[in-house]
Amino acid sequence: MASLVLRLRRKTFQTFVASSFHSSPAAAQQPPLAQSRFFPPLEAAMLPAGAFRGRVAFITGGGTGLGRAMTATLSQLGAQCVIASRKLEVLQQTADEISAQTGNKVHALQLDVRDPQAVTSCVERMESLTGLPDVVINNAAGNFVCPSENLSSNAWKSICDIVLNGTAFVTLELGKRLICSQKGAAFLAVTTIYAQSGSGFVVPSAAAKAGVEALYKSLAGEWGRYGLRFNIIQPGPIRTKGAFSRLDPTGQFEAGMLSRIPTGRLGRASEMANLASYVCSDYASWMSGAVIRLDGGEYVMMAGEFNELRKVGVVFYFLFFLSLFLWPGPFFA
Repeated sequence: MASLVLRLRRKTFQTFVASSFHSSPAAAQQPPLAQSRFFPPLEAAMLPAGAFRGRVAFITGGGTGLGRAMTATLSQLGAQCVIASRKLEVLQQTADEISAQTGNKVHALQLDVRDPQAVTSCVERMESLTGLPDVVINNAAGNFVCPSENLSSNAWKSICDIVLNGTAFVTLELGKRLICSQKGAAFLAVTTIYAQSGSGFVVPSAAAKAGVEALYKSLAGEWGRYGLRFNIIQPGPIRTKGAFSRLDPTGQFEAGMLSRIPTGRLGRASEMANLASYVCSDYASWMSGAVIRLDGGEYVMMAGEFNELRKVGVVFYFLFFLSLFLWPGPFFA
């Protein structure tokens, strides 16, 4: 009986996902809320030109989404960038486009972060091309939505291998080489706000991202004496093609996201890129072991016990406070 129930649940969820992926793309984007006019995004690079001149930046998952945005900004600021992921064709196209835009060379190296031997080989190729990096951004990730009762061991392992093990393999390989070379560097990990709170339906991702944060905070304490610093950015909802197509293919959850973001809009990849470039720059050389939320206030809105009272309205508050004065006895007996 239990196995039958589990199969029915799995079938229902698969039907839901299938119907979601075949829904109209017109529903995929929600307009920002009215208050967003007070929080306009600034797309231009915030650091001065040349802030990363002479520096080398290594970005995993640099071909698309947030990784591409961070690569473009660092390259614009003068860095020689090396981007790495599994899909070499996508990487090379991104590298060529950013190189043409900024005039700074972007190198594309194929890498499966799940394979420690592949990581070693990739780092050796990078070292021969550019030397060891001054900036390391662990951005490669994997995620999917699934009820936890339907999770297989392979599904769990797949996400943890990419997110946690992949970050560890890259960080430890580069960290050891930097220590031996007596070269300092700034490491940045891209996690998520639910690494702190946990979240149902993305449990492997939540667990793996929390592990990445523990890894980086631990190394910030241990390896600072070698000139290495480690920081973490937890981005909230930022529209990227890969993430939104997998996690919100119909756009039906985006309206709910907007309702719980006090600033009334989603983030922009350029905002993430600006924060990342600052955290990895000499302007933030005293920052290490930090966890920074970039989410328009979403986390604190969801965490606050009484924040939903904003839906009640001004009349309720007036009547409530009036009752405190007119109540014929102690209100809190």
